[in-house]
Amino acid sequence: QVQLVESGGGLVQPGGSLRLSCLASGFTFSNKIMRWYRQAPGKERELVASITSAGGTTTYADSVKGRFTISRDNAKNTVYLQMNSLKPEDTAVYYCNVIFFGKNYWGQGTQVTVSS
Repeated sequence: QVQLVESGGGLVQPGGSLRLSCLASGFTFSNKIMRWYRQAPGKERELVASITSAGGTTTYADSVKGRFTISRDNAKNTVYLQMNSLKPEDTAVYYCNVIFFGKNYWGQGTQVTVSS
C-alpha cells in the first residue's frame, strides 16, 4: 500500500533552516509528481511546492518562493523540502502528498515551529 513518512520538522528560530524528508513506498516513486503541503492552526491546508517525476520542473507558492527548494532522489524514493530564511508564518504541520489512481495520499505530517 502507498505509504508516505515525513521527518525533519522541529523548532527553529526565525531566519533559520530546516530540511524535511518524505520517504515513499508502495508505488513507483519515479513515475509520480510529488507535493508538499502545509496546514497552520485554524487554516486550510495549502500547497507549498511540487516537483515532477524526473525533477525537471518545480513550482512554489508565492509565500515561499526564493526561500524553499523542493528536490527528490528517485534512487532513495525520497522527496525533500529545504526551507531557508524561515518566518513565524511558516509554522505549520507539513505533509507529503501523492495522487495515485485519482486518490490523494498523505503522510502523518511533521511539525515545523518557527519561534524565538
